[in-house]
Amino acid sequence: MGNDLYQQEREQALAKTALALMSECGVLPTPDNFELFYTYASGNNPGLGKALDALISARKPFTSAVLDDLRSRCLSSARTMHALDNASVTATATLNAVLEKLDAAGRDASDYGRTLSRASGELGEDHSPADLRRFVDSLIAATQTMEQRTKTLEEELQNSSQQVSNLKAQLADVRRESLTDSLTGVANRKAFDTELAAALKESRESGEPMALLMCDIDHFKRFNDTWGHQTGDQVLRLVAGCMGENIKGRDTLARFGGEEFSVILRRTTLDNAAAVADQLRSSVETKKLVKKSTGDVLGTITISLGVAALSDADTPTSLIQRSDACLYRAKNTGRNRVVAEDEPDATKINAA
Repeated sequence: MGNDLYQQEREQALAKTALALMSECGVLPTPDNFELFYTYASGNNPGLGKALDALISARKPFTSAVLDDLRSRCLSSARTMHALDNASVTATATLNAVLEKLDAAGRDASDYGRTLSRASGELGEDHSPADLRRFVDSLIAATQTMEQRTKTLEEELQNSSQQVSNLKAQLADVRRESLTDSLTGVANRKAFDTELAAALKESRESGEPMALLMCDIDHFKRFNDTWGHQTGDQVLRLVAGCMGENIKGRDTLARFGGEEFSVILRRTTLDNAAAVADQLRSSVETKKLVKKSTGDVLGTITISLGVAALSDADTPTSLIQRSDACLYRAKNTGRNRVVAEDEPDATKINAA
């Protein structure tokens, strides 16, 4: 009782601390944000503590993009580990149960075997009809018992098989969640890093070209400052959805971080990648942000994109750097445009 009371008081204190800190930092008290600050207050996530301390010390604004990035980097891995721990416990318990059932079945089979052996030895002896009847009855009873135990074992093993299937499905969900950006539903940075490394390997083994697009939403901060973080989230989801509708199944769309997205284009040359990028730019430009409650148009969304193709000397980092340099060139020269790395001064980030 004392431990329960202590735990309850501690949780209430952590909740108050989390809410107070959220208010101090100007963070909306949504369930997702509360989870983030409650975890920070508990001190159980050192990575989150370090990241939040740095933001608070620097007095940086807690935009929706920043908060979502914190959740993605600091909470998703912790959730994954917790889910995997639970799955491991369940798997161990299921396996132990199956082994116990098989061990019991082995003992039952041995007992039945001994019964049959005794019966075989006794059949050679002289018996009265009454003795034979009792003998046969005992064999029938032993056989029925064995049949029932075998049936029970089959049912229990079938149940265990279903538990294993459910466990596999849960693990698949955990893996999918750990690789998905919770806000936009596209691949997250962890998935992007894995897919980019795989795409480079595939390209070099097959000799097929590949390219990388880096994309940034123009004037994203203006949406947040003018209409609030929820509108900013709506913009991110809208852009992600629009881009997802305009790429092929073999390509990978990911949220790289904040308001920046990336697209890995397999078997795609630089020219074709630039064409894809311009198609994405044009498609997003047709979208208008509408306030659902009034129908008012809040503004037109545009994106800038940088495009680079894989070279023989590239690493994932160098390919990202060149694509990013092209992206900044696009933003520095008017926005709402595509810059490919074969354009003059494309990778000069500080160009006017």
